[in-house]
Amino acid sequence: MNTYSLLVVPRYAEVDQQGVVFNGHYLTWFDEACTGFLDHLGVTYPGLIATGHDIQVVHSEIDYLAGVRWRDSVRVAVQCEGIGSTSFTLGFTVLRNNADTEEQTAVRGQNVYVVVSTDDWGKRPIPDSLREALTSLERQGRNARD
Repeated sequence: MNTYSLLVVPRYAEVDQQGVVFNGHYLTWFDEACTGFLDHLGVTYPGLIATGHDIQVVHSEIDYLAGVRWRDSVRVAVQCEGIGSTSFTLGFTVLRNNADTEEQTAVRGQNVYVVVSTDDWGKRPIPDSLREALTSLERQGRNARD
């Protein structure tokens, strides 16, 4: 399958006093995974900006299933879960493992992104190139959630 995952090694500074990655860092990982996913699809962020478009997160959800600890091996799998006229939804699955465990789902989340104009920051229809990339099974692969 032609899927995309961002590889992450949690840094010491991302771990809280409970010994797990602090919850706010997952949104940073989601943002980095979104950028990598778009690159993977051939729609680079600088290229999107050059067309006069940008994307903004308007809604996030996160479900915590297991703790991610310092130095765990982590990958953030990304899949497109929905496409509207001006917005799209990406789903994120944070998978972790270490020397003692097999890979397991630690966190699930999703972000809703709205396409905006770089001129006035008003909502705009999803550009054809981005819509094609998000809907193309050949370019995106089948990213079923675990």
